[in-house]
Amino acid sequence: MKGFVTNIEQASIENDYFRKVLYTDEHVQLVVMSLKPSEDIGEEVHQLDQFIRVEAGEGSAVLDGVAHPIQDGSAIVIPQGTRHNIINTSSENPMKLYTLYAPPNHKDGKVHETKAEAEADEAEHFDGTTSE
Repeated sequence: MKGFVTNIEQASIENDYFRKVLYTDEHVQLVVMSLKPSEDIGEEVHQLDQFIRVEAGEGSAVLDGVAHPIQDGSAIVIPQGTRHNIINTSSENPMKLYTLYAPPNHKDGKVHETKAEAEADEAEHFDGTTSE
């Protein structure tokens, strides 16, 4: 079968890993993430486009220095070259989200249990291998 089908809300909410790549093709990648209370993704700039949807929690999306409140149901579109960070502002609850990268950003199937593990992984960027 070509493609990928899942209940993305359920997959996002049930995910407890910092980052888990669900599907990769040569043009787009689907990833679920979970940010611990008071954790952030980390400020970054990609040379690709990114879409993020929050499925649970609340926080802030900072795009080129401008903070925007986000919560369950929020969508964030991040064009390539935009400096950005997603911050879980809750001190009690995780933030659950999914993201689409176009083109892919991470190795297919990559799982990082924690942010520290993700930051230490120097060989985690997309290598051309797809899910199919």
